[in-house]
Parts: sequence; C-alpha cells; structure tokens
Amino acid sequence: MPPNANLGGTIVCTMSLGSGSLMAVRPNVLIEGKPAANVMDMAPMVNIMPMGACTSLANPTVAAATAAALGVLTPQPCLPVPTGPWTELAPLTKIGGMGALVTGSTCNCAWSGVIMLTNGGATKTVSN
Repeated sequence: MPPNANLGGTIVCTMSLGSGSLMAVRPNVLIEGKPAANVMDMAPMVNIMPMGACTSLANPTVAAATAAALGVLTPQPCLPVPTGPWTELAPLTKIGGMGALVTGSTCNCAWSGVIMLTNGGATKTVSN
C-alpha cells in the first residue's frame, strides 16, 4: 500500500516546471508527528502550494505572456486551481472522516494540468 500523506509532502503538476509542497492543516490527526492529509485538502495556497512556473496555455497569464511574445511559450508563476478532490487511493483509511491522501494521489487543475502527490511525506506509515 502507498505511504500516507502529511505536512510537507511533495507535489508536481504535468504543466509545471517545478515541484511544491502539500500543506496539511489538521493539527488533531498526526502521522509521524505531522498533520495528516485527506482527499479534501485541495485549497490553493492553503493545501496546494505553487509549483514553479506554469506552461499551460489554458492559464490566462501564460496565454497573455505567450501572445505578447508573439507565440513563444512564456511560462508564468504557478497559481494552482484544483477542480475537485484528490483521488482516493486508500478508501479504508480515514483522516477526519474522509479518505486518506497517499503517495500517488492526483487531482486536476483548471489550467489542464494533473497535480500528483509524488512523496506523501510519511516514510513508515502506510495505508490499508
């Protein structure tokens, strides 16, 4: 089973040039001494932090910068816009009454990217 996710897990996006951090803010549920994350932890700039530069033309800032550069793709700072909850890869493990977030979980971004939790942060705790 995949490792559980907690504060400080690593996230990447298919449309980003970098990686970011998962911020779990549930102080009453800890995994390995850090707040645990569930599938509803998807608020931009609260749970899902920026991941470098965005390359998606669906992102209005990238489209505008690219148009200004006469069609040369011009990445802009990532400001994630998740469109729904994370996939639930550990349906039997509940954190705050919702499915636990684990390494490999994904969610979609409004700018056509797929955000993936590549390292949940926990090293010893796995889901069932």
